[in-house]
Amino acid sequence: MVHGLLKYHLLGHELWITTTHVSLLIVSLIIVILSIAINRKIKKVNPEDTPGVLQNVAELAVEMLDNLVDSIMGGKGKKYANYIGTVFMFILFCNLSGLIGMRPPTADYGVTFALGLMTFLIIHYTNIRENKADAFKRLFQPMPFLFPINLIGELATPFSMSLRLFGNILSGTVMLALVYGLLPVFVKFGIPSVLHVYFDIFAGAIQTYVFCMLTMVFVTNKMATEE
Repeated sequence: MVHGLLKYHLLGHELWITTTHVSLLIVSLIIVILSIAINRKIKKVNPEDTPGVLQNVAELAVEMLDNLVDSIMGGKGKKYANYIGTVFMFILFCNLSGLIGMRPPTADYGVTFALGLMTFLIIHYTNIRENKADAFKRLFQPMPFLFPINLIGELATPFSMSLRLFGNILSGTVMLALVYGLLPVFVKFGIPSVLHVYFDIFAGAIQTYVFCMLTMVFVTNKMATEE
């Protein structure tokens, strides 16, 4: 269901600009424009004025994300709050993009695997920084012959996280495509709206939360020995 829109050649390879690239661009622009608007609004705020809707929503979102990071990761989590917040907003906006007729970018494994890979790098960067040589000794615990199993378990992290997000969002995308394809034209503007509430809003929000929660838990586990 990922359609090629523009073909080009680079270093002897045939490459495509697809619907996923366009959706990613639109989502990124929405987030950037929204961030700039909120930033300018906050800078011009008069403490004596009643906060507007945009300011209230922005402050509520930041406060909730900060509290979530603090409750899972503790005091050390402050340095990861920006990453968690960025990933949370990006995944949520991608998942909700189906509401405006787009194909969610997170229904493309190339997107979710990149997210899983970034989280994987942060997990092991934290592990090495916090635990030094002990980060590698863990792979041989509790017995040295378990090293292959421990290594596979570590390498499986980006795949498990990315496939979980990809599978759930793709299944919703496929279900909605089937519904739109089977329903008569005159009811396509009514019945599917209920399904969008579940697949795009409810499931999209849940999967965003799960991905960020797993990220925080994995990173926190790597900091446990020092604490």
